[in-house]
Amino acid sequence: MGELVVTEFITLDGVIEDPGGSETFDRGGWAFQFERGEDGDKFKLDETLNAEVMLLGRVTYEGFAAAWPSRTDEVGFADKMNTMPKYVVSSTLQDLSWENTTRIEGDVAEELAKLKEQVAGDILVHGSATLVQSLIEHDLVDELRLMVFPTALGTGKRLFGDSESPKAFRLVESRPVGNDGVVILRYEQATP
Repeated sequence: MGELVVTEFITLDGVIEDPGGSETFDRGGWAFQFERGEDGDKFKLDETLNAEVMLLGRVTYEGFAAAWPSRTDEVGFADKMNTMPKYVVSSTLQDLSWENTTRIEGDVAEELAKLKEQVAGDILVHGSATLVQSLIEHDLVDELRLMVFPTALGTGKRLFGDSESPKAFRLVESRPVGNDGVVILRYEQATP
């Protein structure tokens, strides 16, 4: 059975919006003001290479689909991003031209429960704030992988939205990477 893994660049105040600066967020680009070092780069490479499937919301999908197909690198990150099966949650998206993309619509929680049954490895979710909040609300997230950057933006889309019930996670790893105070935190969903 697949594990649904949410991976996020996140600020101290919980903002996950536009870490790379390619969207219209006026405070975007915050993640690249900090050096995450070789350990941080290896963490991101390993989680991508070890993933079986990528799951994205529409906005993140559109950004990735515009950027990744033309990229290459020597370590295989771009190849993996481009060739792995991708699922995008959207009721409106029509352009699914990025290689190996399937749209999920309808009852998302039900469809993702089915996907978890079909996949043996990690289902990796990047960005996708609205989708991630829904996944957390429906208790579908098995692991949170957070790369925390030492900045507070004061506004922006946050990882956690309003919830009908408390959500518990158990810390399984914490470690600093780079020289600028970036920290990796890994949490597993805690069973009640």
